[in-house]
Amino acid sequence: MKNFIVIMLVLFLSVSCKKELVKQPAKLIEKGKMIDIMYDLSLLEAIKYQNPMSVDSNETSPTKFIFKKYKVDSLQFAQNNMYYAADYDSYKDMFDEIGKRLAKNQRATDSLVKIDEKKEAKTKKNDLKQAIKDPAVEKSLNKVNVDSIRRMINLNKKK
Repeated sequence: MKNFIVIMLVLFLSVSCKKELVKQPAKLIEKGKMIDIMYDLSLLEAIKYQNPMSVDSNETSPTKFIFKKYKVDSLQFAQNNMYYAADYDSYKDMFDEIGKRLAKNQRATDSLVKIDEKKEAKTKKNDLKQAIKDPAVEKSLNKVNVDSIRRMINLNKKK
């Protein structure tokens, strides 16, 4: 009799554990589209963090724009987010994918910034060379007395 009760208890617990925590929403957003939405929202949050005035100055809500872009509403997104979050491993994989995309874009952006900095430095260097070749600048450079510059520095330090 005791064995029968133990077996029934174990059977009952095993069947009840398979119950889903969160039911599938009526309008399920496919996983790829959900990743795209979460990626865009992540970019939006990064922009808000880096420069809050850039997002606040717009008359339209950027979050609403993203939902409109993917043709979902905020309630549908929240329900789908809860559904996907119930499965931890799948949700973690989704965020890993988002992280990879963000890192890829970060590397691309960093390389473009470096290229722009190199171009700017080269332009400044060329401008300086041209300014030195200018006869008026060259005469003024020859007239500068190093001792007078040192005197001015020392006077500024004393003040």
